[in-house]
Amino acid sequence: MSVPQYLRKASLIIGPDEGLGLDLSALRFKFSVHRGDIQTPNEANIRIYNVSDDTAKSVENVEFSRLILQAGYEGNFGVIFDGQIKQVRRGRESQTDTFLDVTAADGDSAYNFSMTAMSLAAGANGSKDTAGLVLGDMAKHGVQQGYIPDLPGDPLPRGKVVYGMSRDEMRKLAKNTSTSWSIQDGKVVMIPLTTYLPGEIPVISAETGLVGLPEQSSNGIHLKILLNPNIKIGQAVKLDNSSIQKMKFGIGIGSTASNLMAEQSNKINDEQLYYVMVAEHDGDTRGNNWYTELNCLAVDATIPASYISKQSVRGDVGSIKRYG
Repeated sequence: MSVPQYLRKASLIIGPDEGLGLDLSALRFKFSVHRGDIQTPNEANIRIYNVSDDTAKSVENVEFSRLILQAGYEGNFGVIFDGQIKQVRRGRESQTDTFLDVTAADGDSAYNFSMTAMSLAAGANGSKDTAGLVLGDMAKHGVQQGYIPDLPGDPLPRGKVVYGMSRDEMRKLAKNTSTSWSIQDGKVVMIPLTTYLPGEIPVISAETGLVGLPEQSSNGIHLKILLNPNIKIGQAVKLDNSSIQKMKFGIGIGSTASNLMAEQSNKINDEQLYYVMVAEHDGDTRGNNWYTELNCLAVDATIPASYISKQSVRGDVGSIKRYG
C-alpha cells in the first residue's frame, strides 16, 4: 500500500481456458467488477470499444471462453478478475463508436454444474475428508483449492454418504465449521468466522490511496480508494477510526431493534482492523474512473444471538469477527 499510485496500467486478455489468448489492452474499455465473500460467483462487466468484426465474432461464437482482467498502477498492478465468459452483446453508442459488452463470472461452471457423489468410511474426519472430496469434484470444472484453514471435525462414528450439488455440500460444510466460503479468481477459499486471511495487513489512508472519508452505514464501513488489486476479499485492513463518519440512527418507535442490530454489527474496532467483505473495482482506460470501493466490517463485530441460532454457528461466538 505504500507504493506510489500513478501511471495507470490495465490488461485485458480473452482466450480459451488453455493456450494463446487475444490481448485487447490497447483498446479503450470500461470495467465494473463485483467481488464478495459469499458463495455466489463474482461478476465482471466489461465494455470494449471499436472492436473489429472478426474479433467480435470470435468472442460471440464461444471461440474464447476465459477472461483475465488486470489493473492498477506501475508498481502496483495485478489481477482483479479471472473468470468465464457468460454473455456477449454488440451495440453502438454513437455513429462512430461501437462496443462489445462482455459479462463474465468467476468459477461459474463449478458453481452451477459440479456434482458430488461419495461415501466416507467410519472413522474418517467428516470435515477435512468431505472438503477434500468436494474440492476434487469442483476441480474437474476448473476451480482449484485456495486458502483452506485447519477445519475442525471429529471422526465419523459410522459411514456417511454425500450426494448432491458440490456448492450445497460446501454450504453445509461452512455452517458446520463456522466458516464462510467463496470462489476467488478460480480458487475456493474458506475463512473462519473468527479470523481473516493470513498475511500483511495494509494501512488505508490518504497517503495510500484513500479518496474522501469512510462512512459507517447499516451495511458496514464503506470507503473508496484508488484502484488497488492487492486488496483481497477476506483480508483485514487497518483504517484510522478518526476518519470514519458515523451513521445516524433512527429515532422512531420502531427503530430500537434495528438501531441495536446496526450498533452491534457495524461498530468501530478499537484496534482499527476491518474485514473486507465486498470489493468493487470500477475503471475506464480513457476516462476518470479508476477506483476500488470497499465494504468492511469490524474484526470484532458481535453477532446477535438470534442470528447465531438461525445460521447454526457453533462454538464460542460471544464476540465474533463479522455479521452479514
